[in-house]
Amino acid sequence: MVRTFKHPKVYEVFIERGFIEKATDEEKVPEILKGKVTCYIGFDPTASSFHVGNLVPIMSLAHMQRHGHQPIALVGGGTGLVGDPSGKDEMRQILTYEEIAKNAEAQKKQFARFLDFSEDKALLLNNADWLTKLNYIDFLRDIGVHFSVNRMLATESVKIRLETGLSFIEFNYQLLQAYDFWYLFKHHNCLIQMGGSDQWGNIVAGIDLIRRLEGKQAYGITFPLIMTADGRKMGKTEKGAVWLDPQRTSPYEYYQFWINTDDRDVKRFLALFTFLPMEEVEEYGELKGADLRKAKEILAFEAAKIVHGEKEATKARNASKALFSKEAGDEDSIPTTSIDREKIGEGIPVFKLFEITSLCSSGSEARRLIEQGGGYLNGRRLEDPSLVITIDDFKGNNNTIQLTAGKKKFHRVKVIE
Repeated sequence: MVRTFKHPKVYEVFIERGFIEKATDEEKVPEILKGKVTCYIGFDPTASSFHVGNLVPIMSLAHMQRHGHQPIALVGGGTGLVGDPSGKDEMRQILTYEEIAKNAEAQKKQFARFLDFSEDKALLLNNADWLTKLNYIDFLRDIGVHFSVNRMLATESVKIRLETGLSFIEFNYQLLQAYDFWYLFKHHNCLIQMGGSDQWGNIVAGIDLIRRLEGKQAYGITFPLIMTADGRKMGKTEKGAVWLDPQRTSPYEYYQFWINTDDRDVKRFLALFTFLPMEEVEEYGELKGADLRKAKEILAFEAAKIVHGEKEATKARNASKALFSKEAGDEDSIPTTSIDREKIGEGIPVFKLFEITSLCSSGSEARRLIEQGGGYLNGRRLEDPSLVITIDDFKGNNNTIQLTAGKKKFHRVKVIE
């Protein structure tokens, strides 16, 4: 049977896949997106890697490009020096110029996984190139004069922070982001700014500044804050953020994050975090019970392939099958910690190994896990957290043992000479 696919406009794709929270003009925005448009999203380089929580805006830029538009990925080398108060209940740590520059370079490499920057199909810009050159008095006279403090105080992100304290440096952030939008409108004909729902006030401020300075209209689109079915913020786990950097979250761990998706979230996440046609997403979303495992495997593979490439995604899938399905798989992809033979010495308590491998964040957590029946050694449930592991336990199976926390977190420990 040959299946035919529709090719909807990008705004329809956003609606269908669950990207849209609000648009500044719900009639005009879909209309202008019928022609080629330049859009942008800003990303402050507060870390050396993006995490899963950043994926919705990054994926939206990729969809824009796939539908013939020109996305601008704006690295906030300038705004990152100030810190966006939106969505935060306390002031961000102020990073040095060197830290911001280093983080910005690292993030640039990750953008290339999602966007094609050849022949200006997408632009990668850094707002430090213009913001750090501004003269403060001129900026106040030319830009600050157009902002109402009363209106700024009424924005949701500012109101929330006024309860806990808002620094003057953070209060300036909205002016800088609005200036970015005006600058990109002026120099790159950028008509649309997109961002998370917490950016609504900043986006509207930029649109107003463009209207005041240029007498022209620009537009904004915001995305919803993605929460998991169990009420957690997307991308947050017990161990912290799930990073796109393979040095911080391995491809195997990244794959496992997605395959452990709550059943209720599978269809929604396939729509948001893969490029699979919606016809396929709908089909996988109909699967129930044991068959839903197939949909989770597809979600995990497709998500890992986008970020880490097909080769690493395949290795992660094979390693997962080796552990969970008892099939032959690529066991070299399983997270492994190597320990010197001398460190084993006369033995080491098994709870300590759970801490060393980061299966547990502390020795006390490891003890509780084992006492409650959630710790395993080579597939056998542990009963005594103080059980001493000696070099004899590593003999055979390539000098390794396998630890398991719960049913889904695996780690190998390998003795080396």
